[in-house]
Amino acid sequence: MEDARRIEPAGGVFRTGVRIPGDKSMSHRALVFASLAEGDSEITGLAPGQDVASTALALQNLGMKRTGNRFSPPHIMTEPEGPIDCGNSGTTMRLLAGSLAGTPFRVSLTGDASLVSRPMGRLIAPLGALGVEVETQPDGTGPITTGGAQIHGADVSIGVASAQVRTAFELAAIQADGPSSIDSPAGYRDHTERWLESFGLGEADDGTKMEIFPGRIPGARYDIPGDPSSAAYLWASAALVEGAHIVTPGISLNPGRLGFLTILERMGATVQGEVTGSIHGDAVGTVEITGGSLQAVEVFGDTVAAAIDELPLVAVLAAYAEGVTIVREASELRAKESDRIASTTAMIRALGGGAEATEDGFAVIGTGFLDGGTVDAVGDHRIAMAAAIAATAADSQVTILGASAANVSWPSFYKTLEAVWSSQ
Repeated sequence: MEDARRIEPAGGVFRTGVRIPGDKSMSHRALVFASLAEGDSEITGLAPGQDVASTALALQNLGMKRTGNRFSPPHIMTEPEGPIDCGNSGTTMRLLAGSLAGTPFRVSLTGDASLVSRPMGRLIAPLGALGVEVETQPDGTGPITTGGAQIHGADVSIGVASAQVRTAFELAAIQADGPSSIDSPAGYRDHTERWLESFGLGEADDGTKMEIFPGRIPGARYDIPGDPSSAAYLWASAALVEGAHIVTPGISLNPGRLGFLTILERMGATVQGEVTGSIHGDAVGTVEITGGSLQAVEVFGDTVAAAIDELPLVAVLAAYAEGVTIVREASELRAKESDRIASTTAMIRALGGGAEATEDGFAVIGTGFLDGGTVDAVGDHRIAMAAAIAATAADSQVTILGASAANVSWPSFYKTLEAVWSSQ
């Protein structure tokens, strides 16, 4: 069977430590910051997946040079001969929509079939307030066109807790002729805001409003910490087995990334965290998870935004928990690499569990077990990886169709998982 992977249940209690690959969100930002910098930057620990490679290649095509870990910004952005390919990466497309806003030419950003089906229309109003004309397709999807703008300061408020939209606005706003500000609901990951503030290019209030000051980003060093959205799969695997224990050092502890840890703790796992350092004002530390008896929870509000990438994992945990877990106010899941409300519930059902999709989330019946079975990853790395974690405590083998989708974020994921399970 082409691109299928069969995974046997873990079958025991494991106790181990794992260093997680570099954070994907920070990797994208470090590359874009380096492309706009005044001077060279050094980036270590870049995320290894295809999404970050798409950002790196796009910026190379625009004139950024790389020598090992050193990145040199173009003196003047190179006008590309054709559209810039963003691959499968929505982050690449949205961040470049803002960072390229001030180029003297128009740039077309495209990608694979999944990417150009995702919503990009929410960029139009905030960037438009700065004087940036962002063109999308009539239905608000990609390809999109940006650039060629005379950027002026503006104050905007957006209705969703989107770190990518906020970042696109902020990357354009530092190129403006005066200060700007942006506000939104809480729950987003604020890497960009913390970094801009550390460079004197922004100031956050005590809530969700960020003021942005025009200026050049200095050349800097970025030591990218481990990705909590990747670590979450190993955390969940440990949480599913009473007494299992995993330690993940050097992880991003940005407050907007900790929603899944909050959910794990509420469900009954033991969660311990310690801050050990920071990257430009963004906390880094160690997280330890010990498995326990799991209970159902309700997930909504700010926690949804802070755990949006991990909600398929919440469904897996919920199947093994006691009670009915409900996720709501999560309609954003429908606009990911797949419709993750549909693909998540299909995954649970395919493994013999009980799950029901709702308009803005899902409900999972905690039977305490999953049978095993075959899951179609539908081209979505989060579904492929969540199905692998479902095998931790399943009654029989789990087969994942389209398992290589995991390469988008973590190419060595399955190998790492096998090593964790063999540490019993």
